[in-house]
Amino acid sequence: MSSTDALTPQPTRTVGIVGLGLIGGCLGLDLRRLGHWVYGVARRPATVAAASEQGVVTQATCNLSLMAEVDVVFICTPMATIVPTVRQLLEIVPASTVVTDVGSVKGEIVAAATALWPNFVGGHPMAGKSESGLADSELGVFRQSPNDVKPIETTRSVDVEQVVAIATQLGSQVYTATPSAHDRAVAAISHLPVMVSASLLHTCLNESDVQVKTLAQQLASSGFCDTSRVGGGNPELGTMMAQYNRPALLEALQQYRYQLDTLIELINTNQWDALEQALNIAQQERPKYL
Repeated sequence: MSSTDALTPQPTRTVGIVGLGLIGGCLGLDLRRLGHWVYGVARRPATVAAASEQGVVTQATCNLSLMAEVDVVFICTPMATIVPTVRQLLEIVPASTVVTDVGSVKGEIVAAATALWPNFVGGHPMAGKSESGLADSELGVFRQSPNDVKPIETTRSVDVEQVVAIATQLGSQVYTATPSAHDRAVAAISHLPVMVSASLLHTCLNESDVQVKTLAQQLASSGFCDTSRVGGGNPELGTMMAQYNRPALLEALQQYRYQLDTLIELINTNQWDALEQALNIAQQERPKYL
């Protein structure tokens, strides 16, 4: 299912955002632009004040009780606190409230959260920036980016429709998948690249010749910038990707190690035609993922 290309005005909802970091901030800006009422909750008073000053929210506080007034809650906290946040919301939100999240791993989270709150719908907007703070929030981050919604067998279609409707209003390309399929897919195209990129940076770090290392830092240009970007991102997020998507990420890493070993063998044995063929295949495959 694909979305419209523009942010289209829609009937007003009251939307809650728990966690006012980069994604929560970007979400708030877009929702307010669409005309929705946005209630935000953050841990620190300074973040609450900043969110109000930046126009991210209609109203903000450090108290979850504000969520008693919302139709839909987006949990934009780190993955480790998504399920505990759902548990805290149980005594606060009305029975009709739909709760969703933006975490990049879905299997355990969707199962545990749905057991607590039947109106939970797992979500994962594949959008963001290398920065991680509220100050870097901006309009339009979700526009034309994938957003994967993960219902399970017990998820009510009316709840899924609400989450899909908001994602579509944001301009996202909306897809649905099972939590298991989602986690295997993002292991390959999101979590594995973080580990590969971090390994690249560690390889450069471990250069024993200081002069060579300094020269490499001076010569690094767009290619190095592209391939190292995600490895230089938020370490807490990278660690949680590995912790919460461990089986799928390990499988992807093992497959990647096999591919590296194959390339090493081709280079070590001077199989240049075979190497060029492998690079040709990679060149042909890349556009399918863009």
